[in-house]
Amino acid sequence: MERKEKILVTGGAGYIGSVLVPELLSQGYQVQVLDNLNFKQTSLISCFSSPYFSFEKGDVCNYELIDKFLKEADIIIPLAAIVGAPACKENPRLTELVNFESVQYLLSKLSSDQKVLFPTTNSGYGVGEEGKHCTEESPLNPVSLYGRLKVDIEVQILSLKNAISFRLATVFGASPRMRIDLLVNDFVYRAMHDRYLVLFEEHFKRNFIHIKDVANAFLFGIEHFDEMKGQAYNVGLSSANLSKRELCEKIQEYVPDFYFHSAAIGEDPDKRDYIVSNEKLEALGWRPTHSLDDGIKELVGLYQFLKANEYRNV
Repeated sequence: MERKEKILVTGGAGYIGSVLVPELLSQGYQVQVLDNLNFKQTSLISCFSSPYFSFEKGDVCNYELIDKFLKEADIIIPLAAIVGAPACKENPRLTELVNFESVQYLLSKLSSDQKVLFPTTNSGYGVGEEGKHCTEESPLNPVSLYGRLKVDIEVQILSLKNAISFRLATVFGASPRMRIDLLVNDFVYRAMHDRYLVLFEEHFKRNFIHIKDVANAFLFGIEHFDEMKGQAYNVGLSSANLSKRELCEKIQEYVPDFYFHSAAIGEDPDKRDYIVSNEKLEALGWRPTHSLDDGIKELVGLYQFLKANEYRNV
């Protein structure tokens, strides 16, 4: 097989990267991963058998390393980030360095013929209007530091005209570098192991997407880059704009003895409450292949042997 372009994936051993990188290799791309292995993960072991895979343990704040690998790359996918409102709150200054300043540096070193595909978050929509879908034209009102930095760097990315921004819904599903702290993953784990859950802000809605469909969206973006560049796209399941209560009811279909009830005991630090339209990406021909039901069934099987404390960001 003739190898395609060379792709630099920062944070490539993380939750998304551990699914995306093997898929890129299988599709004929050469892949260079830069990751600091902050969670001591070994999620890319299978990739080392490919002569078209290379790995460097290092940090995106090490600009000498960025310079070294950036000049060899045709495509850049900057996944490296401190992800989620709780993790960002623990160390705000480090979050600014990793999530904003390191990406800003990378963008400043790009040549005009290099392509960027960047994951942002649809948590930037904040609290949407009731009954009205958030589109890529909707106002961005991020609440958390994580959301604000993602929105700020997206502005710079899209100004380059040789980049695509994917506004990811809340991701779920199995990954070799698992995260149990994501909403669907977390709720299914609690259903399986605790058999109960106390809900707060049960009416808050958000959109969801399977991790394999996130990988598929990146591949779709590479293949349709010229058509898509310079724009942002929501990436989610149009069939899964659900409230927390509705999500629990869906999980209960697969874990019948799961009990949940609501109480005013907490507050979402990201204040996500919106429904999202994914029509813009779907109009180009992209379609998700994994439903919420698929993901829940997958997680029910997976959680028979995983230990939660090994698979959280905080």
